[in-house]
Amino acid sequence: MSFDRQPVLQGDLLELRPLRADDFDALFRVAADPLIWEQHPERDRYQEPTFRAFFAEALASGGALVALDRSSRHIIGSSRYHGYDADRSVVEIGWTFLARAYWGGRYNAEMKRLMLAHAFKSVQRVIFIIGPDNHRSRRAVEKIGAAFAGTTRDARGRERAVYELTPALYGAHRLRK
Repeated sequence: MSFDRQPVLQGDLLELRPLRADDFDALFRVAADPLIWEQHPERDRYQEPTFRAFFAEALASGGALVALDRSSRHIIGSSRYHGYDADRSVVEIGWTFLARAYWGGRYNAEMKRLMLAHAFKSVQRVIFIIGPDNHRSRRAVEKIGAAFAGTTRDARGRERAVYELTPALYGAHRLRK
């Protein structure tokens, strides 16, 4: 089964759509807030040269999505599908960030819900790879039921925390709410 890494997904609060080259300015306005990146391994991503490299990588990935506030139609963040493996029935969700005005749960929860519902149509496991000191992101994936699965090293040799979520874990978590 193939997996569409750039779907258009709509919820009550958000629309997720494929990232386009002309989204740079609007997305950089969101990313230019240093507090978004304070727990992230790339703490300088709020600076234009660093963000420009991140944006180019996101475009080239073929899996990046922008998040739009459905009421204002403004870009408020982004996320990405990565590493789809049909044989292992797994895909990664990551590189997620939102403008601070949208922190607090509802928007991130809907973004994850939309992306997970789409992913679980094609895979049996979603992974999240997070910097070990990024406590905000780690709590966010734990809130949706993801389980800590160990650590790995990224391409630069830095340690990363790995979380995984299956339809059963996700469903059990949603039933407890």
